[in-house]
Amino acid sequence: MASSLEDILQRLLVPDNAVIQQATNELRKAFHDPGIAAALCHVLCTTENPQLRQFAAVLLRKRIVKQWKKLAPEGQQQIRQTFLQVLIQEPQHVVRRAVAEAVSSIAKHDLGEGKWPELLQFLTEYTRSSVPAQREVGMLLMSAVAHTAGESLQPHLRSLLSLFSTLLDDKENRAVQFHTIKTMTALVEYVGTDDVPVMRPLIPKVLPVIRDLILQDEDQACEALELFDELVECEVTIVVPHIKVLVEFCLEVGANSNLGDNLRVKALSFISWLTKLKKKTILKHKLVHPIISVVFPIMTLPPEEEDEEDEEDEFTDGAEVSRPSAFASQVIDTLALHLPPEKLLQPLMQYVEPALQSENPYHRKAALICLAVLVEGCSDYIRHKYLQALLQVVCKGIQDSHQVVRHAALFTLGQFSEHLQPDISKYHADILPLLFDYMGQVRSQPDKHKSLIGVTKMYYALEMFCENLSTEMLLPYLPTLMETVLSTLQTSHSPHVKELAISAIGATANAAKEHMLPYFTQVIEHLKVYLVNTQLEDDRILQIQAIDSLGVLARQIGAENFMPLAEECIQLGLKLIQDNDDPDLRRCTYGLFSSISIVLKVNMEPYLATITKLMIESVKSAEGVVAHYKEEENSVFQVFDEEDLTASGEEGENGMDDDDIEGYSVENAYLEEKEDSCNALGEIASNTGMAFIPFLEQCFSEVIKIIDHPASNVRKAAITSVGQFCCSLHKAFTETNTPDQTGALNKLIVDTIPSFIEIINTDADRTVVMATLETTNEMLKVIGGLVVADENHLNAITTSARNVLQGKTMCQGEDEDDDDVDDEQQAEYDAMLIECAGDLVPTLATAIGGQNFAPYFAGFLPLLLPKTKKSNPVSDKSFAIGIFSETIKNMGPAIVPFIQHLYPVLVNGCRDEDDEVRNNAVYGIGTLAESSGEALYPKYPELLNILFNLVSKEDKVQVIDNICGAVCRLIMSNISGVPMEQVLPILMQCLPLKQDFEENTTVYSCIVNLFNMRHPLIIQQIPVLIGVFAQVLGTKQIKPDTQILLVGMIKEVHQQSPDNFQKIISSLPPELVTKMNMAVSS
Repeated sequence: MASSLEDILQRLLVPDNAVIQQATNELRKAFHDPGIAAALCHVLCTTENPQLRQFAAVLLRKRIVKQWKKLAPEGQQQIRQTFLQVLIQEPQHVVRRAVAEAVSSIAKHDLGEGKWPELLQFLTEYTRSSVPAQREVGMLLMSAVAHTAGESLQPHLRSLLSLFSTLLDDKENRAVQFHTIKTMTALVEYVGTDDVPVMRPLIPKVLPVIRDLILQDEDQACEALELFDELVECEVTIVVPHIKVLVEFCLEVGANSNLGDNLRVKALSFISWLTKLKKKTILKHKLVHPIISVVFPIMTLPPEEEDEEDEEDEFTDGAEVSRPSAFASQVIDTLALHLPPEKLLQPLMQYVEPALQSENPYHRKAALICLAVLVEGCSDYIRHKYLQALLQVVCKGIQDSHQVVRHAALFTLGQFSEHLQPDISKYHADILPLLFDYMGQVRSQPDKHKSLIGVTKMYYALEMFCENLSTEMLLPYLPTLMETVLSTLQTSHSPHVKELAISAIGATANAAKEHMLPYFTQVIEHLKVYLVNTQLEDDRILQIQAIDSLGVLARQIGAENFMPLAEECIQLGLKLIQDNDDPDLRRCTYGLFSSISIVLKVNMEPYLATITKLMIESVKSAEGVVAHYKEEENSVFQVFDEEDLTASGEEGENGMDDDDIEGYSVENAYLEEKEDSCNALGEIASNTGMAFIPFLEQCFSEVIKIIDHPASNVRKAAITSVGQFCCSLHKAFTETNTPDQTGALNKLIVDTIPSFIEIINTDADRTVVMATLETTNEMLKVIGGLVVADENHLNAITTSARNVLQGKTMCQGEDEDDDDVDDEQQAEYDAMLIECAGDLVPTLATAIGGQNFAPYFAGFLPLLLPKTKKSNPVSDKSFAIGIFSETIKNMGPAIVPFIQHLYPVLVNGCRDEDDEVRNNAVYGIGTLAESSGEALYPKYPELLNILFNLVSKEDKVQVIDNICGAVCRLIMSNISGVPMEQVLPILMQCLPLKQDFEENTTVYSCIVNLFNMRHPLIIQQIPVLIGVFAQVLGTKQIKPDTQILLVGMIKEVHQQSPDNFQKIISSLPPELVTKMNMAVSS
């Protein structure tokens, strides 16, 4: 059979499809012959053609070894002996490698069961041989076994590490060194704490090896660098003493323009990865400036061939970029997200500022891209210190003479608009005319002369800016904007430009809301064209964007305005999903259903069974999973499929099919579908109330299964959705006065809270942990004490919040080695995470009551008080004092034992240089007076003196508004302690409130109470008060309850003296006179 098998294999390599097909059929039949294993072994040992020998080795692994336990013991032994013999004799590396892979597959079975001792003897003998070629064979095999059956080598790890130390010094055979590094990479996950001191000294030996590999084989050098990635992910303590040297080495590689892009990007990606996990060590070793000094010059390099694909690479995510100049910007992005802005901006600006003045357009472009990627991680810092200056730079860039600079400036403006809200909106009068002018220039160009990158970036900037504008700010520009966008839809022949215009309609609707109504009919007519016409691929893209924008209109234009279209849209969406198998289409349609649930609410009930079934299928789906096979599978086995190798109905043993697979990935479209399915289910549950209850249990049970999904965005969506399910069930029971007789809500909570606690403490992604903390907080606000009715839940939540405040969770994970690094400065995202944990404190106080919360607050106090130190960043002080102020309010009289700790903090906060800190402290003083009662009476003179000294020089209207609120709380708590004749006139001068309208409730409640008491001083102020009331009545500045109070007081004033009332209002503007007369007659 061996000779005929060799002939079959030979014919599989002939470039003739008919011959290949016939040989494939013969090979399939041959696999049914009991002698196939022996025949393959014979070919492997005897044929002169190395390609056939490789073929035979791979077939043995893929077809014979995968049925290993079904083979007779003598057959197994023959294969074992053949493989080891071939490894000794085989001259060709590709064949040895194929045999080593096959051996490693057997080792996965045998070594775990204590079989094949000869293999371990072979490894020991050959890796320690004095003959270089034998050492190479030994380490090639060791590397293969370590990747497939590493757990079987774990008991020998200590001796192997000693061996590796020797082999890394092997100058006689560089391949030995390479395979040693590959073996180390595979075994990192098995390194225990006791092994760390043994492995650490190997790192300095690895670097010279990689340096040599770079000169000989860059692909192997790339593979060797994976050791560092694996160490940082699995056992970072090994590399901590060597971080400075490693970073310097990677910077040297990244900066070397003579090297290939893949190697340089690999080196830069290690720096990014290390920054995420060991930011304090990066700071400790003063590596920020060296990193910037290499990365920024890389960003300034022009592409070898100037085309739009190269330029687009600059604006893609780090995982997708392929060029060092593009990846360099991702390094800056990572630094911004993980380092304190104070530590990054100053050294970076030393490069950015000269580059902005450079005559080289690629230098100017690099500077703008730097600013673009900075803003997400440093938004607060930039908003407070650099916004106006940087906006001037960006606006100048949009008018630059060079196209690449203009594109970079537009991208930067889009990033600014997304991350620097609300401050950037104040510059609408400067930015929107500039964008409209740019848009006009682009529209005047024929399509064939337009830069698609430029058009895309222009629309991106316009969308981001308009979407985040307040309605009032956008309205003056709405006619121009809509005329431009609708005209583009009518006249452009470019599908991409049309897609951007449709997207811009959605962004505009987000800001314009019901003011889009004059354009609604025209917009719908345009969208209908794309909703139903999908004959071409470009049509599908436009259809998806049209559905997205339709969903935005459903949310924003007003339920009563969209209602006539609501059911038609649902039916359209269901038909589209039925007729098309497209994850992007399903994703956007789920979003449309979610938007329509805002319109229909419980009236969506007839469609919920169908809609939830579709979304659950998407949640459960494994579609889009792509297996990545080893290199040899792409070369040797392109001639036939896996099923051609396997007899019908047979499968590999124990999942051995996975041996051929290096890894898996999931196409982005399917991940986004899963994410949007979760988001839509949660929102629909919230909007449809009792109508959703029949579907809630199944939705919950499926969504909670994926809260540990590998993709962070899917995890966040699942977490948020699970919280919404719990809140929705509680609301449904509460709003319908339905008793929870089966304990359904408690069952959801029992499943949810322990999972959330696990995520908070162990998830490595900060944004996932933030989403979990925010969802927990929302559940506590909506559901209240039921969330923590189980004391274990209460203890777990408070402990987890304290862990975050102390930086002890996985996503904050730095080692004790870094404790000497200044902790007062931190990355803004780290601060946001801590703020999310802090927000739980006042919410918990409300949920369980002040008295019950007091012991827990005592545990939080020492963690929050240090953040109020004068030397701390403004954000820390503002955060901590804000948490204290809200908690004081929510704890009520139970706060009294803590006055001695809180009072000095609030008083000092009132004197702080920052208005946000002052604002929170003033608010806290008011809530402390409100909650503490008599315990604070002795402090009234001091407090009033502080407040009135402050109001006399304060220029921030929000702080003045809060001073008014604090004074009113003092009055309502202890009017006898307040010198009303001095206080009231000043209070009247500050009314109406200008910015913090939340305080209106307190202020006007106090005034009405004083009026009801017939306090003589308030009676004297009635003419002033009537004028104030006239300005706030019927506005969004006051809540309905406050409106009722004020109208009641107005009626009483009128009733007591109609003539005097008319005299008072006669001095008001006519529209206010009308408003007051309407109040009297209501």
